[in-house]
Amino acid sequence: MTGQDVVIIADDVTGAGDTAVQFSNAGWTAELKLRSGESDAQVVAVSTDSRPCSDADAAARVREAAKDLLRGDGTRVFKKIDSTVRGPIRAEIDALLDVLGPGTTAVVCPAFPGVGRTVVDGSLLVDGRPVSETSAGTDPVTPVTQSHVPTLLGAPLVRLDPDGSPAAWARRLRDAGRVVVVDAETDADLDRVARAVAELGESALPVGAGGLAGALAHHWRPSERSRTVLVVVTSLHSAAREQARALAGTGATCHEPTARQLLDEGEWSSFSAEVLASAAGQPDTLLLSAPERADEAVPPALVARRLADVAARVVRATGPAGLVVTGGDGARALLDHLDGTGIRLHGDGPGGQAGPGVALGTLVGGWAAGLPVATKAGGFGDPDVLIKAADAVREKRSVR
Repeated sequence: MTGQDVVIIADDVTGAGDTAVQFSNAGWTAELKLRSGESDAQVVAVSTDSRPCSDADAAARVREAAKDLLRGDGTRVFKKIDSTVRGPIRAEIDALLDVLGPGTTAVVCPAFPGVGRTVVDGSLLVDGRPVSETSAGTDPVTPVTQSHVPTLLGAPLVRLDPDGSPAAWARRLRDAGRVVVVDAETDADLDRVARAVAELGESALPVGAGGLAGALAHHWRPSERSRTVLVVVTSLHSAAREQARALAGTGATCHEPTARQLLDEGEWSSFSAEVLASAAGQPDTLLLSAPERADEAVPPALVARRLADVAARVVRATGPAGLVVTGGDGARALLDHLDGTGIRLHGDGPGGQAGPGVALGTLVGGWAAGLPVATKAGGFGDPDVLIKAADAVREKRSVR
């Protein structure tokens, strides 16, 4: 799985879904994953199915999920719990804190005022009644016998002064202990908790239900996505050459290797480094094109393989908005380098935006799964077809 902005670890599938949708409603790309695999969604939610488990089993499942999902710095974690506090909540929180390491504070607030769940003076109320006096108190699998959340979790209650600042709230939470409980009776209260969590940054582990997730979705910010479209032209047809020149005329950053660079390993290494340095600057369009036909010492298959190699390295290093590939051999080679199993096709863009002969879709399988891709044969198309295809790919990424 590629690195995510937010990972949601829930104790059941429906909870994972209704938490992820809070982020989706706020404009993030979000995915509920039922099996392991790659995802380029900004938010990924999984379920450990651990609500009915023993403390030890639940903790083990949470640790396993966290270790599988947290593969890089900068990923935020949201621990989804039942809004009526059923299940081995403290064991799951402690397991996540063990993975996240010292200095992390779990901020617990299961309130969801929109569906009648509030936390007042530490007590969880459902439509105004203590949760232990509702149907959750007689649940046949996970009965809730304690409505006072601080007592249930063995954690202090922290009240956030409405007149305070996020920095002051964050200090109070951090100083109160490893696990703290916070009141929230209204959406404004939840917003205050979310602002405090955002202020704590990576040292916070928010624990709650859809209410807190919805508030955080507006205070956390997704990482910046590159808007660079990578265009790879391996076709030597004169039409493809003309289309590449038209794209270059729009201000695209262009790289065309010489025969010597293609044939010599050292020269190729230097050329690749130059391309990667350009990609790091995030130009709107980065064009890699095959050299002219003049030098027949370079086999076409080598050209396709070389350009696919450096293009794949650009994708891994910068996460571009998408790809445009013209030339069948080049498309095949690039898909192979991305470990892709295919392209899920979506036509040629809204209103034929990408142009005749262009197939627009998303990559299936491999480590770059979900990446928008447009393919085009090299032998036909209007001079501006690559320009239109790049715009269609960029637009597809922006609305995902």
